[in-house]
This record gives sequence, structure tokens and C-alpha cells, in this order.
Amino acid sequence: MQAFDLAGKVAIVTGGNGGIGLGMARGLAAAGARVVVAGRNAQKNAAAAKEIGGIALPVDVLQESECKKLVQETVTQLGRLDILVNNAGINIRKQPQEYSLEEWHRVLDTNLTSAFACSRAAYPEMKKAGGGKIINIGSMMSIFGASFAAPYASSKGGIVQMTRAIACAWAQDNIQVNAVLPGWIDTDLTRRAREDVAGLHERVLGRTPAGRWGEPDDFGGIAVFLASTASDFLTGTAIPVDGGYSVQG
Repeated sequence: MQAFDLAGKVAIVTGGNGGIGLGMARGLAAAGARVVVAGRNAQKNAAAAKEIGGIALPVDVLQESECKKLVQETVTQLGRLDILVNNAGINIRKQPQEYSLEEWHRVLDTNLTSAFACSRAAYPEMKKAGGGKIINIGSMMSIFGASFAAPYASSKGGIVQMTRAIACAWAQDNIQVNAVLPGWIDTDLTRRAREDVAGLHERVLGRTPAGRWGEPDDFGGIAVFLASTASDFLTGTAIPVDGGYSVQG
């Protein structure tokens, strides 16, 4: 279908060298986009870029100057920027009273502030191109609380509100901004969670109507939809991709 064709479009995926980010990068590339895999690990960047036929660029999203450089280098090499996926993220699992403020700020800055910095860096190029698509990665923790995820949940709740605010601001520039809220997905991050949180695996399976953990490639379709003209009248939303976890009573 023509509406889902991304031929000629250029996308950046932060944290695109693994997990959900790589699943989205695969989907965008399969739909015809030229994809920039951006992350701190140069070796993983290169492997992911080779797999999907994209290019790899290093970035430390904690540095505003590097977010700007990422956008500038993308435009220099590929000529434009149409799509930004803000996927970079970390988690530190502790009880609230056990976090240091340094740990709090590290999670907030990596998950939330970096998405703002990258979006702000991308804005002039998207405006110049006549429009664009920004996809922010939230979480089930954008909706629910967990005793072991105070800074993570705060950052992911913030992602939803930031998405709404930027969507309102940049709609006049034909830039649609939406969030995806992954459920429990089988990634390196959640494998560590299963080690840290007793009984998590069984509880996830018990609550998820689909009866399984998600896979990174489950995010290829939603990435293409939100990056394509098929979603031109959709902005400011937060879409769960969770196998029904968030609607199970």
C-alpha cells in the first residue's frame, strides 16, 4: 500500500543497535527508509547497520552537542531527515529510598531529556523538509507504577506528556509526534529484570492475553505506521504494544 511506503525517507533510531530499537529499524528499512543506527557501542551499531543496509553513527544522547551532531551528520550523508525514533534508554532497579540522586538523574536524562534534545535538534531539518515523524518510546511504566522503578517510571510517564506537548507545538509544521508503550518484551533489559524480580516471568505470562512475551520484531509494524503518511492525522497519542497486558482485568 502506497501510504506505508517509506522510499526516499531518512530515519534516525537512537538505541537502534539492539532490542526494540533494532526491531523498529528493521521495519523502517524493510519499508524503504534509509536508516541511521545511532548508539554508543560502535561495534553493535556497525553490525545492526550492516544487517539492515543502513549506516551507523555514534552518539552519546546525554550530550546535547552530540544529539545535534547526529542530526547534522545524517543530513550531510543522506541529505535530509524525516523520521526520528527516540529509543535510547536505561533502567536501574532499586527501592525508592535506595537511589542516589546521581542515579535518578542518569535515568531521567538518558530516557527523557535525551529524547527532548534529539527532537529539538531534529526540528529544523524536519521543518525544512516540509514535515516529519517523531516516535518516542515509553513503557508500561508510563501507565503503571512499580516499587523498583521510580526514576524509570517517572521518565516514561514524562515521555507521554512531552509527546503531547511537542505534538501540539509542531503540528503547524506538519510534524506528527507519537509515543509507543511497549509491554514486556524479550530484550537484554528485561532479561536482567527477570533475574532481579522474582516471579516476574510467570506474572507477565499470566496477565498477557497473547500468552507470551513480545519480541523486538513486533515493533516493526507500528514503526512503519507512525513513520508513514498513513498516520498523518494521528499525533500526540501513546499506543500500547503489549499483547493486551494493559487492558487485562
